[in-house]
Amino acid sequence: MFIDSFFNRFELPEDLKTAVSNCKWRCYPETKDQLLELCFGPTHSSRYDVTYNIPGRGIVKEAEVVRCKNGPVVNFMEDYMRRRDPDCMRIGDDEPTDKPRFRDVYGYEFSKLRKETMDWLETQGLILLPFHAGGKHYGYDALMVCPTNAAFFALSLANMQGFVSIHDVQPGYKPRGIIYVAPPFRITHFEGKQVVVHQRSEDVHEVFSYNLYPGPSAKKGVFSMLLDIGEHEGWITDHASAAVLETPYENEVVFMHEGASGGGKSEMLEEIHKEENGQVLLGTHTVSGEKYYLTVGETCKIHPIADDMVLAHKDLQNGSGHLVIADAEDGWFLRMDGDNYYGNSPMYERISIHPPEPLEFFNMDGTPGATCLIWEHVLDSTGKPCSNPRVIIPRDMIENIVPGNKPQEVNVRSFGVRMPPSTAAAPNYGVMGMVQFVPTSIAWLWRLVSPRGYKNPSIADSGAGSGLKAEGVGSYWPFATGKKVRQANLLLEQMLATPNTLNILIPNQHIGAYHVGFMGEWITREYLARRNGTVRLHHLVPARNPIFGFSLDEMKIDGQYVRRTFLRPELQSKLGLQGYDAGAKILTDFMKEQVKEFLTDDLDPMGRKIIELFLADAPLEKYLEITPMNLR
Repeated sequence: MFIDSFFNRFELPEDLKTAVSNCKWRCYPETKDQLLELCFGPTHSSRYDVTYNIPGRGIVKEAEVVRCKNGPVVNFMEDYMRRRDPDCMRIGDDEPTDKPRFRDVYGYEFSKLRKETMDWLETQGLILLPFHAGGKHYGYDALMVCPTNAAFFALSLANMQGFVSIHDVQPGYKPRGIIYVAPPFRITHFEGKQVVVHQRSEDVHEVFSYNLYPGPSAKKGVFSMLLDIGEHEGWITDHASAAVLETPYENEVVFMHEGASGGGKSEMLEEIHKEENGQVLLGTHTVSGEKYYLTVGETCKIHPIADDMVLAHKDLQNGSGHLVIADAEDGWFLRMDGDNYYGNSPMYERISIHPPEPLEFFNMDGTPGATCLIWEHVLDSTGKPCSNPRVIIPRDMIENIVPGNKPQEVNVRSFGVRMPPSTAAAPNYGVMGMVQFVPTSIAWLWRLVSPRGYKNPSIADSGAGSGLKAEGVGSYWPFATGKKVRQANLLLEQMLATPNTLNILIPNQHIGAYHVGFMGEWITREYLARRNGTVRLHHLVPARNPIFGFSLDEMKIDGQYVRRTFLRPELQSKLGLQGYDAGAKILTDFMKEQVKEFLTDDLDPMGRKIIELFLADAPLEKYLEITPMNLR
């Protein structure tokens, strides 16, 4: 570990330069192994407490780090700190934004708190960690400034983004993004709440993390940086998962799946779930209880590309008419709440028990010297297992991953929505067929709203039922710092420039009266992969609701036909036309209210035309006139 040897290689804001010059000591990690060892404190202990001296309260323990055989296990003392607070973003600058400004929320200018933050950093030993925002292949030079006793936080960033050894930092290193970590301010200034303040300029996007849970800053804070850079440069980081599907016949089709939280992004990278006898349970009728099965032989091999952040940088686009993407992360911050017993997630269990290098675990039961098991989650104060157990796995450890993060052309761009059960007796908006084929104009409308949908497991304000809420533009709006209309324009521009990428909608949980879970997504994936990501026009019929585009008239997979009632829910006896129309009205009325806010002078004229068609209940033909589909 070198001390004070590399400072002059960095070009830093003046106040940060002063703070770092005057701090107790500064550390520049040469390797991730050195950073790992810092997690256990100056005595390299097996259990290290992360504490801060808070005026008026004395020593406050924020977290503990336990040395397990397979890596450090981090646990926070408060249940609240084990999850990302969705209302933690504040804007500390005067740049255009639709997000809450710091001064409006707290009644004073952020410049005052910025100075206090720099003064506090001067009193600490600091880690200066260079990294690549957006991953090591296509990312931007960036820097984290973190107190040494919170080295676990710096390690999380090093694992999720592109770690840069100090030896690879050349003179003139000017970070495009900077993350500052100042944990005590959560208590001294924000009544114990997570707060992350973004301060933007033309040259740098600064993120002030006033808490130690990595989600809002080391994870989504970098997402915010990339979205802000993209606003300036004219490109988007999509909130999506992506994979190359290799069929049993060795054809390869690239899927990218978007959607609000709970929309099926993680599931796109999962193998299709089968029963013990090898059959696939397609759906269970919620009224009769009858189960419907398919027999699917050899399924597609999944080659993951990205798990959550998909870089669609302008320099990657090749003019093919397909969207070209790469992973925006070097490691995946995976939630293991669904892994409750051994054998539930074999791949991740295998990787995490015997990793090639130490991993980092959060909200899991860790015993010094033992192996952390990803199905053993720490208990909250309620006595129940924490709902947000996490492990960070470097992408090159993921089985069958696309090597080298090579850019990929997207064949199928899907959007997932959680749907409630819907019948004529209890109509609701779960009336989308198993797969809907939509023109670009309609696909864009869905992304403007990004409905969270039915019983979302990740969102605390979903309530107990099926109430609709909007995640916002692209489903990445919670992480964006700028103007909503600007992001809408960028998204429309991206989609119009890629007409050869097929756009589809996929429901999960329910199709009318059937409970399907994520089976609709998996079956659609198998169906389209076997057809090279295309569909014939003669297999399509206009959906009864124009916002659903086209429905499949028939779906045949491995010689078996899927019941039409899964493809066209209005044909279900327990739903019917009347129940379908009532449910469709719930959905379209909600979406109409959401899209009205985009009708400003700054909206792209094409976007205005699309929204006006939707508000006027235009038929599908009108959308096809302005954004034709490349179908034969």
